[in-house]
Amino acid sequence: MTQYLLTLYRDYAVPIPPEQTRQVWADVNALGAKLKAAGAFVFQGGLDGGPDSATVVRQSGDDFLMSDGPYTETKEHLAGFWIINAADLDEALEWAELTAAAQQRAIEVRPLFDGDLNDALDAGAGAQ
Repeated sequence: MTQYLLTLYRDYAVPIPPEQTRQVWADVNALGAKLKAAGAFVFQGGLDGGPDSATVVRQSGDDFLMSDGPYTETKEHLAGFWIINAADLDEALEWAELTAAAQQRAIEVRPLFDGDLNDALDAGAGAQ
């Protein structure tokens, strides 16, 4: 099985009504139960606070620079994620459809890297 990252993004400038929040929580909890029952659940996490709660750490020579705010300026920011097990991309996309319905927002799906240093070097050589 391959592990996939399902990420959800949110525009923090747009308020979410309490009734929608309650429905999303109920749907997400039901989805979590389905994932666990299917053996697909690995981990999920939601981020606390909006993008203003982020701190970015960058190395500059021997020093490190820290700045407030998100890594990039964008309208939508990472709000949470799921890590799931799936036999293939098609199965991961089926779970993503259920996740998008539960979360009431778009879900990005990406496979997690499952290799060693040589695999990473081989993959990197083609990206140059």
